[in-house]
Amino acid sequence: MTAPATTSNTTSTSFDTAAFAAKALGSWQSLAAVIDHTLLKPEATRAQVEALCAEAARYRFACAMINPLWASVATSALAGTGVAVGVVIGFPLGCSLASTLRQEAEALLKLGVRELDMVQPVGLLKGGDDSTVAYMIQSAAKVTHDHGALLKVILETSLLTDEEKTRASQIAIDAGADFIKTSTGFSKSGATPEDIALMRSVAGNRAGVKASGGIRTLADVRAMLEAGASRIGASASVAIVRELGAE
Repeated sequence: MTAPATTSNTTSTSFDTAAFAAKALGSWQSLAAVIDHTLLKPEATRAQVEALCAEAARYRFACAMINPLWASVATSALAGTGVAVGVVIGFPLGCSLASTLRQEAEALLKLGVRELDMVQPVGLLKGGDDSTVAYMIQSAAKVTHDHGALLKVILETSLLTDEEKTRASQIAIDAGADFIKTSTGFSKSGATPEDIALMRSVAGNRAGVKASGGIRTLADVRAMLEAGASRIGASASVAIVRELGAE
């Protein structure tokens, strides 16, 4: 299947990037609220996941983002804190079956996970099979939204041309993504301000844009927010908010 799966007007709505960035950078607390505190290393231990969750609760990050194996540990650690648990699915290659994505999403959401970050099927997109890419995302989006949770779709921008980034962004949003996201952190490179600006130009205010991959300092975060990001994924989250005054 090669027919385009997109119909929406990419410029129908706008997002006030400057206002959002100014608000997010106004205090360390407001910045923490837009950061996904992340630990996706395959060698991560239970103790490290529990420490990540403790930091997420202490600094009030948007969520603690972990691998599926640790979902029960994280939901238990963060119960009653109001801090969400986020989990990656189809990660990091984006080569799962649609049925596998649905099953993985359903199992995780039943455990109390509130945000899912899935990797789009990059090879299908690059091969022009847009309708199947849309179907894969729709499959995960329906389950996610049925549970009142959020779905972020990782484009893996380092593997795409600008035309493919634009097309992937449009497909993901039309298929039900709440956020479009740059990177897994496991490919050739991570987020760039240029990619964020391109993705925001497609998203307008119809979806969030998450910058992830290689974001280590407050300067990195500032550049992404000023380019149009509305969520940041980082493992250096504590160091970043400490640059803005957190203790």
